[in-house]
Amino acid sequence: MQFQVRGRAARRWVTLGLIAFGSLFLIIGLILAGLSVSFLADAERAPGTVVALEWRNDHSGTSRKRQQSDGPVAYPVVEFTSKDGAPRSFRGSMGSDPPSYERGERVEVLYRADSPGDARINGFASLWLLPLIFGGVGLVIMAAGAVVATVMRRRSRAESGNRPLRPAV
Repeated sequence: MQFQVRGRAARRWVTLGLIAFGSLFLIIGLILAGLSVSFLADAERAPGTVVALEWRNDHSGTSRKRQQSDGPVAYPVVEFTSKDGAPRSFRGSMGSDPPSYERGERVEVLYRADSPGDARINGFASLWLLPLIFGGVGLVIMAAGAVVATVMRRRSRAESGNRPLRPAV
């Protein structure tokens, strides 16, 4: 796909669009990071055990070709005992192939005391993967917009420096 942007105003709109789109992604990443930090600050910790791997085809909304090439992914099913002594179970939010966890593996579980159903495995992927993806993509897109803006500004200054001066009247 090839397109050509003509005119200074059009380039400015493209630049502003890149910076705005990148900013949106960065803000989403920061919000997700804040939610993870908030969750960690209030979370209770408990030992847990991976009791099963739930294999699922999570390819809704993707093309048929992609569905055929990608196999199912494994989500860990974890059991733990909350502070109130009640046994709890949850399915991890991040699936992978090959599986990140093995059946019988011991993990640390983080959960809210007031809502033990809201539990997560204390791991990098479940806490920080989405904030890093959104924040990283946002920074890259914003940087691209900033580079385009810098190049446009330098080019504009160079063009104005090459113009002959008008005599003062």
